[in-house]
Parts: sequence; C-alpha cells; structure tokens
Amino acid sequence: MNPLSLGVIGLSPGNGHPYSWSAIFNGYDPVYMENCGFPVIPRYLEKQHFPEDTIAEAKVTHVWAQSESIAAHVARAALVPNVVASFTDMIGEVDGVLLARDDAETHLKFAAPFLEAGIPVYIDKPLALTVAEAKQIFAMQRYPGQIFSCSALRYAKEFQLSEIQSEQIGRLRQIHATVPKDWGKYAIHVIEPLLLIAHDRGAVERTQCWHSDETTTLAVKYRGGFDALISTLGSTYAPLALRVLGESGWIDLFFEDTYAAFKSALHQFVQGIIHRDERTSSTFILEVIGLIERGRKL
Repeated sequence: MNPLSLGVIGLSPGNGHPYSWSAIFNGYDPVYMENCGFPVIPRYLEKQHFPEDTIAEAKVTHVWAQSESIAAHVARAALVPNVVASFTDMIGEVDGVLLARDDAETHLKFAAPFLEAGIPVYIDKPLALTVAEAKQIFAMQRYPGQIFSCSALRYAKEFQLSEIQSEQIGRLRQIHATVPKDWGKYAIHVIEPLLLIAHDRGAVERTQCWHSDETTTLAVKYRGGFDALISTLGSTYAPLALRVLGESGWIDLFFEDTYAAFKSALHQFVQGIIHRDERTSSTFILEVIGLIERGRKL
C-alpha cells in the first residue's frame, strides 16, 4: 500500500507542532530545523534514527501557514514537497489533515472545509475551550472518527500504570497533577492521562477552582470516591507530572519522551484513516473539555 498523503496547517504562537509532527512522518533537514524557533524540537529529533523512526504508513506532502515564508520554512525543515497558497487547496490532494494549531478559537474555521469534504482531521489540543464549541465541531463530522483530537500525553508510557504499580498503591483515591504554562492550552496534557488512570471515577460530584496570578488549580470530586487536583503553574519551573495516591501507597509519574508520545498519537490518527474507525472517543473528549471549561478564568 502506498503511504497516505497528509496536509499540515500551522502555525500558532508558541506551538512548533507543524515542524515536529511533519518530521515524525518525513524526517528532517537538521540545518533548517535548527532555526525553527523551537529549540527543544531539534534536540529530541536528533536522538532518533531516521528513516527508521518515522511513521511509514503516511507522509506529509502539503503545508499551509498564515504566511508563505513560514510555510516554506516548515517545508524545508521537514521535507514537505508542496506549499499551498490556500489551506483549502489541499482538498482533493490529501487523505488527511493535521490541524497543528493549538489556538482553539480557529479550529472550526480551519477544520470545517475538510470535514464537509469527508476528509479526516487531527485537530490539535484542545479541540475547543467550551463543550458547546466542541459539540459544534463534532456536529460537522460526516462519520464517527473523522475528527481525531487529543493531548499526545494520553499515549505517554510514563503516564500508564503497570499492573504491579496498581497493586502496590491499592485502590485509587487521588491524583495530583501539575503542568507548566497556561490552563487553556496545557491543562489537557495532564487531564487526559489522569482520567485514563482513574477509569472507575464515576460522575463529577462537584468542583472548585482557584486562580492566582498566572496559576490555576481545579479540584474535582467524583462520586466513585476519587478526587483530582489539577494545577497549571504558568512560568513557574515545574514538572509535567502526576502523583497517583492509593489506599496502600503512592507513585510519582513524570513525562519525559515527547517524540514517543507524538509518534503514538499520530500513528493512531493514521490507523483511524486506514481502518475508518474512531480512535478518540467524542464522549471522552467532551468530558475533558468540560473540565477545561470549569477551570477557565473568565
């Protein structure tokens, strides 16, 4: 089977995903990638082995960004052969789209033409900032699973408890989660893996939120006897971490491997295209966005 053809849409402030995601499929040019504006990206790319560590089932073949110069640089850095003048020019040319912008307010505008055309779209996290906005986007799906959206950290091996670890801590009681930067864009990185660990949590009973300068903390009490404490810490130097507490013990989980998490998420998107099935549940995504909405400072 020939590789699928993917298009990538970028670039939102502070988000280098058009570079890194494209490189995970295509490989990269070290000279151009060094000047991508996101120093962490070339550092984790240089630890991989190309082409062995790419995703073989697809290639990024088209790129669009808000300026031709940005799109051209992404293309050179990540070996993308085609730069398009309008993002809708990809329709009819690609099998799927990577909407690699994390400014949620633009997602509907960029995703709508592709959804209407029946093209699968990976929408960068968060899909939306309110449940109402998310439902509006989901309503445009032509089939279940056409929209793929998540934090790649839901696939991070570092955030998955082994059977032995689960037995050691006993019945799950609490998870305390921390992540740097702002609530709207980054809380999702710990919310998704937290919910996947706490799979018997039950419904939300009540929440309480605190805002202080650039930090946000959301406390969530579930009917199943589980509590979550989720904090985004702004510019404070803090780990991206989960402290998982049970009746018999606790364990700290720290996120480390960005490339592996991104690759796992992108591979799931591609497999969803190939098998035409739903890889990220809309019900789960709406639950995640519901917590994001409860923690927003309006």
